[in-house]
Amino acid sequence: MAKPATKPKVDVPAAKSKSSQPGDNSVTPDQLKSFYRDMLLIRRFEERAGQLYGMGLIGGFCHLYIGQEAVVVGMQSTINGKDAVITSYRDHGHMLACGMDPKGVMSELTGRRDGYSKGKGGSMHMFSREKNFYGGHGIVGAQVPIGTGLAFAHKYNGNKNVSLTYFGDGSANQGQVSEAMNMAALWKLPVVYIIENNRYGMGTSVERASATTELYRHGEAFGIPGERVDGMDVLAVKEAGDRAVDHARAGHGPYILEMQTYRYRGHSMSDPAKYRTKDEVDKYRNERDPIEHVRKRLLEGKLADEAALKEIDGEIRKIVNDAVEFAQHSPEPDPSELWTDILREKT
Repeated sequence: MAKPATKPKVDVPAAKSKSSQPGDNSVTPDQLKSFYRDMLLIRRFEERAGQLYGMGLIGGFCHLYIGQEAVVVGMQSTINGKDAVITSYRDHGHMLACGMDPKGVMSELTGRRDGYSKGKGGSMHMFSREKNFYGGHGIVGAQVPIGTGLAFAHKYNGNKNVSLTYFGDGSANQGQVSEAMNMAALWKLPVVYIIENNRYGMGTSVERASATTELYRHGEAFGIPGERVDGMDVLAVKEAGDRAVDHARAGHGPYILEMQTYRYRGHSMSDPAKYRTKDEVDKYRNERDPIEHVRKRLLEGKLADEAALKEIDGEIRKIVNDAVEFAQHSPEPDPSELWTDILREKT
């Protein structure tokens, strides 16, 4: 018999990691400012995307990354431009962290010709070969075998690159995920599996959906090392990410990082998120916000003052506003685009 639909108690304090927390010297002042800027860009971009969706200017599905910014920004700092990145449908933050143009991302969200998929992919299906970003995938867990395949290509070509393969707690128990992990371990593929555990897969808490909530242990049967990381702390993410990427790049095979994070919005824009309390969300916002954490470090360490941070915020808002303006003036795709980029049998 299924358990009653009770709201589980969620602990808000920082997640315990198997490794020590990073020290004050783990990053340079310039890196810390860069982290702040990159996370703020994702936050402001997603806020505007939510507004445009409410105005009917973005159609289809739209999953916002607000609250989880530290994960992708921290991980992106551990790789080079030739490494591959692939993720699920909560993907706008990953695109921006990879260096994709906000104008192209916003154009795709609004279904315009100048979007990364020519206006045909929408929120969940954008790609950039130039930035080695391979999507954006709408099927739960489907990107994990593909990300493993990218790692296989790296090893086959002998180029020493790695594949960062992101998926959520809702994907962690998919059969194809286990199959991919088995293959990665068997062939020692250079892949880092990043589980973005935001505690709710759609509307179901991880406690009610997974027999074990220690998701970083999912690779133990295949001999894959893993660890749990405070995904609300960009410095903790970077420290663990450096360790995992070095492991994979050195030829030791896959590594699992379970990022304990939290999304402030619903699963998608159509989700009222009634399965959790307002107090729970507010507690994360007020006590664990990843951007505020870095902002506080910058100010307390006298690495930046209020005026400098306000200037950064102004620059970011202009970038996002310009992206919205660009997207609104971009033409819609020509109907003939329906017949491009598809496989058609010759007759």
